[in-house]
Amino acid sequence: MNISGPNGLLSAILEVPEGKDSCPLVILMHGFMSNKRLEPLKSVAAALLENGIASLRFDFDGHGRSEGRFKDMTVRKELEDARAVYEAARKFPGVNGIAFLGHSQGGVVAGMLAGELGFPAVKALVQLAPAAVLKDDALNGVLMGKHYNPADPPEKLRVFFHTVGREYFTVAQKLPIYETSACYKGPVLLVHGKEDKIVPYRYSEQYDKSYPDSTLRLLDGENHFLSKRRKEVVGLSVQFLKSKF
Repeated sequence: MNISGPNGLLSAILEVPEGKDSCPLVILMHGFMSNKRLEPLKSVAAALLENGIASLRFDFDGHGRSEGRFKDMTVRKELEDARAVYEAARKFPGVNGIAFLGHSQGGVVAGMLAGELGFPAVKALVQLAPAAVLKDDALNGVLMGKHYNPADPPEKLRVFFHTVGREYFTVAQKLPIYETSACYKGPVLLVHGKEDKIVPYRYSEQYDKSYPDSTLRLLDGENHFLSKRRKEVVGLSVQFLKSKF
């Protein structure tokens, strides 16, 4: 399915439990250079379905099968995408509550949008290795091992197989990540690996300090992609969400 976003059509996958007239729904948000079909979102969606919870996962603009160019992507634009998806999901028949789950940069977007929408519009929030480091990286002039002048970011920077545009850096430098997210007063679960080399777990510790109702789970031996203890990560996430609807 496609959802109309402010920056073009957003490709999405809706999975709904069979035989239910109504059920809760979780909007799943992927990370930087990822997409809706990759882990850990794929496993989370399957587990939610098994527990009678619908899920809606989508590609941010410039990612996966959504419209837009990757080099035009910014976190602000992803916030706009996520808000459009939320507004569309609110109108789905049978949805009796919406929660968010985001991984990495998607965790940042999920937290900020939850802060903007508030509780109980968003029933619960799960952030998996939320990449709040992206602001510090932009201020320090580094992205995925590439360095640049933060006072004058390049018009474009090639990172792996993608080109990141200047606006990504200038927007990231000014993002009120914690300030906006902290406005969310509902229940939050933070899951972060202690061996995360991309986003140090201290960023989740900072999130935990900023929320009034949060639980932080730090996992020994786990990496940024949550591949070592994925079954545990998925189980923690789904049981938390199930308990909040």
